[in-house]
Amino acid sequence: MSREILTVVETVSNEKGLNPEDIFEAIEQALVVSTKKKVYTEQPEVAIRVAIDRKTGDYDTYRYWTVVADEDHEMPACQLAISDLDENEWKIGDIKEEQIESIEFGRIAATQAKQVIIQKIREAERALVADAFEARVGELITGEVKKQSRDGYIIDLGDNAEGYLAKDQTLPREMLRPKSRVTSILYQVNRDGRGSQLLLSRTNKDMLVALMTKEVPEISEGIIEIRDVARLPGLRAKISVKTNDHRIDPVGACIGMRGTRIQAVQQELDGERIDVVVWSDDPAQYIISALEPADVSSLVLDEDTKTADIIFATNDQLARAIGSQGQNVRLASDLTGYKLNMMLESEYQERQQSQLEAVIELFYERLEVDRDLAQALAEIGFESIEEVAYVPAETFYDIDGLDDDAIAMIQERAKEAVIADELAKQQNVKEPSAELLALEGMTTAVAYKLAERDIITLDDLAEQAVFDIEDIEGLDADSAGQLIMNARKSWFE
Repeated sequence: MSREILTVVETVSNEKGLNPEDIFEAIEQALVVSTKKKVYTEQPEVAIRVAIDRKTGDYDTYRYWTVVADEDHEMPACQLAISDLDENEWKIGDIKEEQIESIEFGRIAATQAKQVIIQKIREAERALVADAFEARVGELITGEVKKQSRDGYIIDLGDNAEGYLAKDQTLPREMLRPKSRVTSILYQVNRDGRGSQLLLSRTNKDMLVALMTKEVPEISEGIIEIRDVARLPGLRAKISVKTNDHRIDPVGACIGMRGTRIQAVQQELDGERIDVVVWSDDPAQYIISALEPADVSSLVLDEDTKTADIIFATNDQLARAIGSQGQNVRLASDLTGYKLNMMLESEYQERQQSQLEAVIELFYERLEVDRDLAQALAEIGFESIEEVAYVPAETFYDIDGLDDDAIAMIQERAKEAVIADELAKQQNVKEPSAELLALEGMTTAVAYKLAERDIITLDDLAEQAVFDIEDIEGLDADSAGQLIMNARKSWFE
């Protein structure tokens, strides 16, 4: 039997290219399993060790126990309590071992060894494939469609390597047939023993980057950089580029003479339309470029919230910026990282006027100033009570008729309002909704009084009767009834 073991090790090692040590370990593991099945059928938890002499093929079998504390002695078949041993000779964690009779390396053990060896062969082959392709993640790989499954395609990449192209990683309406050639991006190498190992994609953004790098020498040479990519796979994409040589037009270089370079990329991506725009470190300019071919009239940027209001002079330009099914604005937003709010100049002016009126009303109600002063505060740029409270006094000097005493009084009232608001928040006072505050005939003071009674939204107010709210300061039966009717309008619109 010892010679048979050596023969198995030598044969499998030569045929499969496995390390002989791995095969010896597989046979030892198989003998352990067979020993348990044959000798210790009633005690599957016993601990067995088999040691094969690597030179002669002879092997010995041992049963062993782990020394544990008394309170941990739960498995007598493979554990020994420290109190049952000489504590001068043994300590917790030691292994007590005794040799037992070895079984023959017969049919059962050989079958077990074969299964373990096959598994190790698979693991070794997967490791070889992973080692070969790990450095190629992000590269274009061309292979032949070997087989189609319900969820994807098996792609033969040559040299006994297969990739997996899932259906959701293919382009819309794309049907690949067996034996057809397909180019994909390798986006992940899976080293785990389960699942497909080489994962391919035709929808990944890196696919577009790799194709552009292949078709445009200036990109591969580092003269032009690809900064951002946004894709709606198979439909449309935007790619922003930056040149490191001011003599080279990055957009023209990417498009190529008569569009030959970009057309080659589009053809590979099933006609996906690709817009190439110039990257800019100025967010406003970058957004304007990303929205091409639309002409932006003006733009209001908020870098803190990553939002931008984009204003257009005509409906045609607005429609062009939005694009078919919203594709252009979606891609521009993804490319720049900004949420883009699109509107006409007339809509923007209406919104600005509405916001201005809301601020005027806020100052009129909370600061207890006349409407002319409230309007003057809003028109010089104040947007909140906090701003009024804590800006330098000199900021108010642009308002005619205000002396230092008046400015001090306004700021004191603003600070009181800020403190009151903070205390209200700490006391979990409920806030009225924006729609309730904006309701025709509503004042801020009344809205907050309503919120104290859990009347937060328009629907809450619409469900009230006049006698429920007419006792609120600032209301009477007529004004309460009118507010309720105004709130109910939303039910019929």
